[in-house]
Amino acid sequence: MKKICIECGEEITGRADKRFCSDNCRSSYNNRLNSDGTNFIRNINNILRKNRRILAELNPSGKARVHRDKLLERGFKFSYFTNEFVTKSGNTYRYCYDQGYLECDHDFFTLVIRKEYVE
Repeated sequence: MKKICIECGEEITGRADKRFCSDNCRSSYNNRLNSDGTNFIRNINNILRKNRRILAELNPSGKARVHRDKLLERGFKFSYFTNEFVTKSGNTYRYCYDQGYLECDHDFFTLVIRKEYVE
């Protein structure tokens, strides 16, 4: 029984459980499988990464307070975040991965880092 490479269709020689004829085919297959399939997804992921980077730059010590204008001038987009956390007192923290912010009075935000992100 001949085995066929699932990437290029060439015949495979070697172990019976091999799925690819070469490391190049294995890499190409996995890169294609794991790449962002559409521009829409890629653009959203880029915005989320940029938002996280902005929060991290403005919050080097783990807790900071910044004005909305400082976030906006760096290109922060408030509509994009990965999750929300509502405290018992009703405060809503929004996060871009592990970097979060809480809207306070007079257009100021408290920036925080979430230590245990995965729930």
